[in-house]
Amino acid sequence: MPGAGVPGTERPVPVTTPRSGPMPEPTTQPKRRDRVGMFHSLRYFNYRLWFFGALVANTGTWAQRVAQGWLVLTELTDDSGVAMGIVTGLQFLPALLFSPLAGVIADRVDRRKLLMLTQGAMGALALALGVLVLTDVVELWMVYGFAFLLGVASAFDGPVRQTFVSDMVEPGDLPNAVGLNSTSFNIARMIGPGLAGLAIAWVGTGWVFVANGVLFGATILALSAMRVGELRERVSIPRARGQFREGLDYVRNRTDLIVVMVTVGVVSSLGMNQAVTQGVMARVEFGRGPEEFGVLGSIMAIGSLAGALMAARRRSPRVRTVLLAAFAFGVASIGSALSPSYLWFAISLVAVGFTVLTMLTSANATIQISTEPAYRGRVMSLYMMVLLGTAPVGAPFVGWVAEQFGPRASILVGAVPSVLVAVVAALWARRAWGVQFAFRRQAPGHIQYEGPRERAARSAEETRET
Repeated sequence: MPGAGVPGTERPVPVTTPRSGPMPEPTTQPKRRDRVGMFHSLRYFNYRLWFFGALVANTGTWAQRVAQGWLVLTELTDDSGVAMGIVTGLQFLPALLFSPLAGVIADRVDRRKLLMLTQGAMGALALALGVLVLTDVVELWMVYGFAFLLGVASAFDGPVRQTFVSDMVEPGDLPNAVGLNSTSFNIARMIGPGLAGLAIAWVGTGWVFVANGVLFGATILALSAMRVGELRERVSIPRARGQFREGLDYVRNRTDLIVVMVTVGVVSSLGMNQAVTQGVMARVEFGRGPEEFGVLGSIMAIGSLAGALMAARRRSPRVRTVLLAAFAFGVASIGSALSPSYLWFAISLVAVGFTVLTMLTSANATIQISTEPAYRGRVMSLYMMVLLGTAPVGAPFVGWVAEQFGPRASILVGAVPSVLVAVVAALWARRAWGVQFAFRRQAPGHIQYEGPRERAARSAEETRET
């Protein structure tokens, strides 16, 4: 693991100087209670537009994911898990290649205008693929190509979309806004796959792609209607060489960010391959059709939505939440791999969705709220590289495991490393940061956590009392 740093104990330094160890609470954030209203950030006009526009567009995106998987499994191959893995890998490969550039751009340009461009590009690609399917000329290599091109657009869209949230709300409301982003994403995840399953059965996969292309217009309209004067002023970053390297140095000296990114990287590369595992489990293990395949995504979204709503109420995300959620995700995934029937597998996905969304939302908010604004775009691009850029290796491997050893093994190959990385990271943090855990027998019993921040707060309280 990286060199030790004690969270919450360092003094602030200038923006231009990378720092060692985890950041304290941002000094610009007012002290408030740890819990806020679940929909607090919707009081911002621009954020309301973004929330509902993204909800519509994400519904189409989730529908397309199901349609794409079903197209590859049933029309272009003979239930090939490897082909599914390759499509997923190609879609996320550009995140590994282009996220560094996207992060620098996110710190320089007008994020609203860039998002209009990337969202328009993804909509056009969906329409084009739909036309190829409807005209019955689509081949597997074409799907590979469109997956890669969609990944290129997403590689630039992702870091900008994540950091754009901080332009619409006050710093103190950022964790709530990040949680609501996930809420919108997972409401769409509940609706999209189910609709896709029905649409595939009724009219075929082609019209699902066309519908997704049209629905991207919702975010473009939302971005166009925003009150530009109400967007927060950003730190101006001039053009200069070595800016991505500066962001890399900044992260290298922040052990809390490294712990979060390593944990998310392991889980995402091997454990978060539901596009592959759910398809082969539904089709191969349980012999189900497109409707049941689509329902699995919607059921998992129920748990994800619950996790997002809980995250929206937290004002102060912590590294420990990321580690606990990663551990719980691994355990839940093991349970899903051992499910004896389609029904039990579907039920287990609620826990899988809840834990993985808790991990991702906590990781996203922790990184954004503890990163200095001048570095936020570049740091988030690194996070997106870790989150999405590992899929080109992980997804084809998981698909190969599914073909060679069965669908259940493809889930276990991600579940076990998720548990291990959480345990190793927690043990390292306990030693490097002086974190202490204790189980207290109460009603209900719970684990008491005391790290450097908590000890400092307790010491300050004792000093005031004396």
